Amino acid sequence: MYGHTNTIRAFNTIDSYGYSQEMVEKIKKEIESRGKEYILGVDEEEFKKYLINQYSFDPLEIDFDSETMNEPTVTKEWAEDQMFREKYQRDVYLFTINYKFTGSPILFKIKPGTWIMSSTDIVVNEQQNVVSYSFKLYKKDPVEFNREKGNNYSRAFANLENVNNYAKSWNSEVISVVTSNFNFIKNKFKQENDFFAAINVKVNKDTTSLFTAPTVKKRVIVQPTVAKNKEFASEPTMSKEMYYDILKVIYDSGKSMEKKPSLYRGKDEESLRDQFLHVLETRYEGTTATGETFNLGGKTDIILKYANDASNLFVAECKFWHGGSEFLKAISQLFDRYLTWRDSKASLILFVNNKDFTNVIQTIRTEIKNHPYFVKETGARGETSFSYIFHLAQDKEKHVYFEVMAFHYDKE
Repeated sequence: MYGHTNTIRAFNTIDSYGYSQEMVEKIKKEIESRGKEYILGVDEEEFKKYLINQYSFDPLEIDFDSETMNEPTVTKEWAEDQMFREKYQRDVYLFTINYKFTGSPILFKIKPGTWIMSSTDIVVNEQQNVVSYSFKLYKKDPVEFNREKGNNYSRAFANLENVNNYAKSWNSEVISVVTSNFNFIKNKFKQENDFFAAINVKVNKDTTSLFTAPTVKKRVIVQPTVAKNKEFASEPTMSKEMYYDILKVIYDSGKSMEKKPSLYRGKDEESLRDQFLHVLETRYEGTTATGETFNLGGKTDIILKYANDASNLFVAECKFWHGGSEFLKAISQLFDRYLTWRDSKASLILFVNNKDFTNVIQTIRTEIKNHPYFVKETGARGETSFSYIFHLAQDKEKHVYFEVMAFHYDKE
């Protein structure tokens, strides 16, 4: 189906307690295997950061909007007529339902401590980040199809939230596990060297060398996909995971710039925008990131387009903060002049040079609800990154994912 696959019992293959204990032992062994010279010479904080990252879980997020179904396979099975006690062959239809996912694939195997007694076989493809389940149907009945599909869906993902709670708990615990074990082993090596020194045994001179911590593992960067069946969907689509990744890139870049006044001091909106474009334009395959691009009724600051047909995937506008009323005007400008009916993911990036940044954030969160296109607030991505659903000016039923991010660039 999708290359190399792994069939497992959903969230019911490995006991979570035993797996946590196994992880603790692996952490201990990895630290000890580095040897005395390495542990005494490595940058302690960088090495700890590597271990914490290496042995943490990325929570599972399944993009249920990405659902696809394989063409069913048809086989024959023997059955018995209960009335006449005669055997006969009947058609069997095997359906497979697929979803894209992000996160640590191992979590599909783990049975969390809090567990709903429901499971089924699933197939996990770690290369393609696809999880699937299959079911049989013995008659061409849409009602029966939907019932079986729903039942297997429920059994496959009943423990998704529970396993993510386990992952969250372990991720909190792994910090202390790494710290305590590293400190214990490092102190053991130091005491050994102190003892050798006391009895005039020469200590290996390499002990004082500096070592580089291993590279922190890279997260999978989600990419845009295009529906294969043009008759069903002719537009390129950006998954929520890719949208969230774009927002994270912008937010992390913006916060990093706050610490480096030389990157924003004396810069205009265009120059600041280019800092974000520089990161976005090479991050995603099959896309182009451009600035000051014509879209609908004007030129918007950032557009991420699908390379094959130049369709929009993401639209953003950059503005300096000039108060609550100008903030609402900036939203109207973005929605009225730049977004088309096919745009579904957008952002407003605000550069704030006011000293009272807290007051500005409060104004943003209060005033935005007064905008006529506001539908609802959906959460906060960070201290100064807020998520909303808006509707288009010309179509109240057409909703847009809309993120407002503010960065404090106050050093003159």
